[in-house]
Order: sequence, then structure tokens, then C-alpha cells
Amino acid sequence: MKKIILKISGMHCVSCARNIEALAKKQHGVLTVDVNFATGQMIVTAEKSVQEKVLEKIVYDLGYKVVKEKDDGEIEERKTIEQAKVKAIWALVLSIPLMIFMAAMYLDKPLFGLKFHGIDSHFLQLLLETILTFIVVYIIGFKTHLSAFNSIRRFYANMDVLISLGTSAAFFFSVSAFFIDVKIPLFFEIAAFIMAFHLLGRYLEARARGKTSEALRELLKLGAKTAKILVNGQEKEIPIEELKIGDIMVVRPGEKIPTDGQIIEGQSSVDESMATGESMPVEKRVENKVIGSTINQEGVLKIRAEKIGKDTFFAQVVKLVEQAQGSRVPIQEFADRVTSYFVPVVLVIALMTFIGWLIVGELFIAIMAAITVLIIACPCALGLAVPTALTVGIGRGAKQGILIRRGEAIELMGKAKTIVLDKTGTLTKGKPDVTDVVLVDNLQLTTDNILQLAASVEIGSEHPLGKAIVNEAKKREINLLKAENFKAIFGKGVTAEINGKKILVGKRELIEEAASAGSDPTEAVDKLQEQGKTVMFVAEDDKILGIIAVADTLKEETKTAIEQLHKMGFKTIMLTGDNQKTANAIAQKIGIDEVIAGVLPEGKVDVIKKLQKEGEIKVIMVGDGINDAPALTQADVGVAIGTGTDIAIEAGDITLVRGDLMALVSAIQLSKATFQTIRQNLFWAFIYNVVALPVAAFGILATMIGPLIAAVAMVFSSLSVVLNSLRLRKIKFLA
Repeated sequence: MKKIILKISGMHCVSCARNIEALAKKQHGVLTVDVNFATGQMIVTAEKSVQEKVLEKIVYDLGYKVVKEKDDGEIEERKTIEQAKVKAIWALVLSIPLMIFMAAMYLDKPLFGLKFHGIDSHFLQLLLETILTFIVVYIIGFKTHLSAFNSIRRFYANMDVLISLGTSAAFFFSVSAFFIDVKIPLFFEIAAFIMAFHLLGRYLEARARGKTSEALRELLKLGAKTAKILVNGQEKEIPIEELKIGDIMVVRPGEKIPTDGQIIEGQSSVDESMATGESMPVEKRVENKVIGSTINQEGVLKIRAEKIGKDTFFAQVVKLVEQAQGSRVPIQEFADRVTSYFVPVVLVIALMTFIGWLIVGELFIAIMAAITVLIIACPCALGLAVPTALTVGIGRGAKQGILIRRGEAIELMGKAKTIVLDKTGTLTKGKPDVTDVVLVDNLQLTTDNILQLAASVEIGSEHPLGKAIVNEAKKREINLLKAENFKAIFGKGVTAEINGKKILVGKRELIEEAASAGSDPTEAVDKLQEQGKTVMFVAEDDKILGIIAVADTLKEETKTAIEQLHKMGFKTIMLTGDNQKTANAIAQKIGIDEVIAGVLPEGKVDVIKKLQKEGEIKVIMVGDGINDAPALTQADVGVAIGTGTDIAIEAGDITLVRGDLMALVSAIQLSKATFQTIRQNLFWAFIYNVVALPVAAFGILATMIGPLIAAVAMVFSSLSVVLNSLRLRKIKFLA
């Protein structure tokens, strides 16, 4: 099985997308097809035997284009918008004289007062009207009729069918009436203005839809175009495409880091807002990983390139956003079904309207009402309602470090009531930190003295707890002492000699002999352990000098985030493999509603299933995206916590690049705002058609300007949906 993504240009309405989709689904080996009108994207899941060129041929046969490169896509989009603008302007300019002619005709004052070689001025005016209308409707509007023809011959109806039939009915009736009886009202200007407003709508819609993809284009622009690498000790600037894994890149202050890599020389602060949405720069030193396209702010860095091309974090983000913007939400299936039947139903209503008024004996009203029904029924607004909101919302999320992999997650997140949170790496930092240093005896020592001795011994250890002690000493800028005869005792701790004295750092078992001398720290130890902390003893020869407590500490934003989730009405559950005592201590600090501890990764899936069965609730699972992958998949919405290049994009439906829980709060805000916008769009699109169709069919707009009013209403119904969706770009997050 493989996934094929094509960029399509030339689609005029959601029915165009559905036509492509329907034809592609008929191909042998094609499993699923999603064509997104708002983004111009076609995502096909198919068997390996299906060739991309077969799908391209389907697109070309239907009268649309396949754009190969991203840059070409942007050029093609600009070209399409410019062409739409020129057509709209010319159509409107040529339609204005027709309106003047109509006014003159009603006043019975033809604009040409003289006869031309015996030809009546009235006849001359009508001839000019016919020519101008033909130019607007069939030359400038040629692609509309071509699209309608291609649609009808494949038994698929789209919006162009309605426009083509409406304008053609008005034009050919007028031509016929001109020869039969010049006293019959003619509709040349109606046909011309309908096409003009239709083309104006196309232009405004294309321009507005172009804005919905701005977030993706802005992402693409963030990528570095060149890289400076060391070649035989000399700097050489090369295009980013020529960069290879292992190349040493030189990045100066203010420059973009060309690709993902590891610092081998230098230190600096790096602006990672492109990836995380976090404005504060991140300190980077030797051995730290860096993300391509982030900005070096201070020192000169030498970085070894580790990922290039499509494997980089930046490329994954772009791909993820593209795919997510092309995905669907469940509510869209309903809108799609309505849209697929909409055009045929409108054609039937228009025919019944015409016949009904004809039976009554009102030919003029029959024509006007039927044309108005054809024009006013706009499925575009209905079809744009979901994808435009989805596109803007997902793009806005990407700029905030919220990567939405499945559009469906947006709808489901709004329906969820329970959030299940992993502890390690989600609520906590995922690595041990020193939390307490306690003196056991008044030996005229300070806590820094205790840390100095412990860190001087642990510098030779690879154990995470030992590293935590060393890191704390570095933070406090404590100079380490020279240690000799280092020895690690498995499961107990480490020992070494400093200034001729034996220093022991580890569990009580390691120093049980020394514990017999000096004060008994049991009370202090019990208190720290009740808080879920790991206690390490520091002893010198036969005396316990102090104890150091180490724990996986909470992330700074965790407590605030939990408070915000409770305000939003969510029940919070901690799901962890850690022991009950430690889990309870952390839950109490941050106000978690429920704790389920001592659960292995495979057992987490069962917990999620049980919660889903209880009242059939929707469950959001938040984890680090690696060991929590099964539970993330089982949950209705899986949210993967990730940072930098270690992000596990494939693990969840949504990935929080920033790595803290306030990003989850922002993701929920975004999801609710996006889904609310979708519902607003659908409501107004449905209301428009529910009200407009009966009004048109019953002849309420059956005047000379009725179809014009319908054309204007059609334009603004689609435009209002797009503009409403664009409001999502201005959403303000709590963090």
C-alpha cells in the first residue's frame, strides 16, 4: 500500500473535487481518495501497482492540471488568481454598456438616433447587445461552459452546470425572441451580468482561498536555501540540496541552521519558535541537537549534519501539515453527501419551476424564476464550509507548534470529556533532578559542600541519578574535587577517595556501617520518600554527612495547564507505570482528579478501552509518543508530547512540538474554535440555500434584476464562508 499526493489547479467548486474523487475511486487498486477543494490537494491511498500517471490522466481528462513542484504550485496559484482577475474586470466592463442599453430600451430611447444605411437604430442596439453578451458569456466565460460540458458528459454535475444553463437559457431565449417578437423582454444584460458576477466570485474566492494556504507557504519560506560547510578547512557556501550527512556546517549569529544536526563546537542560544511556537531562545552547547531552519542568535556554531531532505524535522512538519489540511472530519461526510445530490436536485427544481409558471401562463416569470433558481443555488458555500476552516486551523496550529496529523481529531477533541495523561515526560520532565540537599549533622558544612563531594565522586558514573547530582553542581557553579580509586557497586552506589578520605554516595545498604555513627536521618528520609523522591546518602568514612533527594520533577507549566483543563470541563486522569506513592504525591501537587498507577504500556490500552466503554465517552490520551504509542492509537484522540528532532510525529493524531502541557490547552482551544467555525459555516450555507431556493422558485425574485441579485448573493455566500474561516488566523492562545 502507498500514498500518492497530487496538487491540482483549475478546480472551480467543491463539485469539481467530488467529480475527480468519484472517477479516481473507480480505478482498480485505489483504496481511498480525498480531494480537497480548499487546498487543491488530492490524497490517494492505493495498492503498489497503481501508477501516479494514471491518476494524473484522470485529472487532465476532466480539464484540470496537476502541478508537480511546490514552487510551481505557488506560481500556478498566482497565475490563476491573476487570470481570474483579468476575466472578471473585462466581463464587468463589457456588461456595463449592456445595462445602459437596457435602460435606454425601457425608456424607448435607443442610443443611436440615426439609421445606418437604412438599418433601424433599435436593431443596431440589439445586434450590439448580442455581440457583447456573446463575448462575455461564451468567450470570457468559455472555461465555465467547458467545465460544465465535461461534467455532464461524465454524468457528474458541478456548479458550472448551473451557471452554464442559466446564462445560456437567458442568451438563447433573447436571441430567439429578437427574431420572433422584439416586444418580448430580452435578457442579454442578465446573461452577461450573471457570468460577470460569477467570474468576479471566482476571483474573490480564489484570492481568499489562497490566503487559507498562507501558513503552509510561510512554513516553506522558513527553510534555509544555502549552507556554509567546511571543505579542507575552508568555508564554502552551497545550495541546501547539495548538503550531505556528515558535513560540518558553520552557522554565525543571525543565520538559519541549514538542517538537523549536532553541535560539535561552540555554544549559543537558538530561536526555535519556528518549531515550537515558543518565543524564548534555547541555550545550546556541544553535543546538543539542533533543528534545521531555526535561527542561531549569539555564538558561532559548528554543526554536524545528521538529517537531510525529506528526513528532516522541517520536511516532516511540512508533509504533516499538507496531509492534515487535505484530510476530512466526520461532519464533512454529511456535507459531501448533500453537495453530491445538490446540483441534480436544483436542476429538477428549476425545471419544475419553469413548467409550473408556464402552466399558470406567466412565460416571463417562468423564465426569470427558473434562471434565478439555477443561479442562486450555490453548493460552493456548502462545500467550502469544512475544508477552509480545517485548512486555516491546521495552518495556525503549525505556527504554534501544534501539528495536527488527522483532521478528524479536531472534531473528536471537542466532544471529549476525559483526558488521560502519562506521567513521565508528559507531566514531568522525564529526567531526574536534585530537589533537596539535607545536612545530617552540624559539621560546619553547607549543602554546597555535600553536593561538591557527591558530584566529585559521581562524575565517573553513568547512572542517571549520578548525572543529576553532577548537573546540579554545574548549575550552582561548584568546582569539583579530584577523586581517585572510583568504584561502582552494582545496585548500591559508588565510592571514591578525595583528599585521602573515602566518600560513599548511594543507598542505605552501601553505607550501613557508617550509619551507625552520627545522627539517624530516618525521619528526614521517610518524609522525602513520601513525596515520591529517591534518597541518596553521602558519607565520609564512618559518618553520614547528608542526604540528597532526586526526583523526576514537574514541568514548570504543568500545574497551570491542569487548572486550565479543569476550567474547560475536563476530567484528568494520570496513567503511569510508576508506584502508587510517587504518583499520588505528584497528583496531589497539581490537582489531578484520578490516579491509575503501576500500569505497564500494554496495560494502558486496556485502561483506555475501559474508559471508552463507560458511558461511551470520548477519551484524549497524552503521552510521550514512544512507549505510549499503543494507548495513543487506542484513544479517540492521541496527543504526542515531543521536543525537537526526537518528536514522534507518527505516534499521535496531534503532536505538541513544544513539549509542555500548556501547548495541549492551546490545541484544545484551536480544535474548539475550528470546529465552531465549521458549524457556523455549515449553518449559514444551509440557511442560505433553504431560504433562497423557495424564494426563487415561487417567483419572488422573478424580475428583470432577480437573476442579478441571485448572482451577487451566490458570490457573497461563498465569500462569507471563506472570510469566516480566515478569522481563525487571529485566534489568541492562553500560552
